Amino acid sequence: MKTEQLLEALVADQASRRQPIARALFCAMALGAGLSLLFFAVELGVRVDIGPALETWRFDLKIVTVLLALVLATGLCLDCLRPDASPHPLRRLLPLLAVVLTAIAVELLAVPLSGWKARLIGTNWLICLSMVPILSFAPLAAILAVLRRGAPASPTLAGAAAGFLAAACGATLYAFHCFDDSPLFVATWYLLAAIPVVVIGAVAGSRLLRW
Repeated sequence: MKTEQLLEALVADQASRRQPIARALFCAMALGAGLSLLFFAVELGVRVDIGPALETWRFDLKIVTVLLALVLATGLCLDCLRPDASPHPLRRLLPLLAVVLTAIAVELLAVPLSGWKARLIGTNWLICLSMVPILSFAPLAAILAVLRRGAPASPTLAGAAAGFLAAACGATLYAFHCFDDSPLFVATWYLLAAIPVVVIGAVAGSRLLRW
């Protein structure tokens, strides 16, 4: 069979299996997030001032941001599963970038220059850097197990997308514990916390997702 014919066959097979794989991915995310939620409940817990926090735009925007990352990362994962994936799949994340940049701009306008450093550093940056990856490990393992059913054009990119999705799961959980709501903090430390998960996903994907 020629390479072109093989590719066409794989694309047709992926089209017929896309919905089952999507459902399996959602189930894997639920399973992994459920395990992380148990750890979250035991070791962290929801912040004690959750009620008042829900009435502030910074906390609400933080939750919207991590949920948007979760939705977009899911689409990115499904796209990267295909052998005919878009040549620029990361464009899916442009809405997230727009929201983050807008939030940062609003924060810089709302806070005096003297307060920027305090908002950026926050009070829990070290906990954020450790807990987001820890809360991401179970989702990452479950997501990678599902992605092995696909035929990604780039196993490394698909693994990185799995890592980003897992990090979004971990960040969503951690956001309900984190007392730092400034967009400056979220854009900086949540991103830095996601990087090792993305790297682990990319390395694992390069080995586990080959076809």
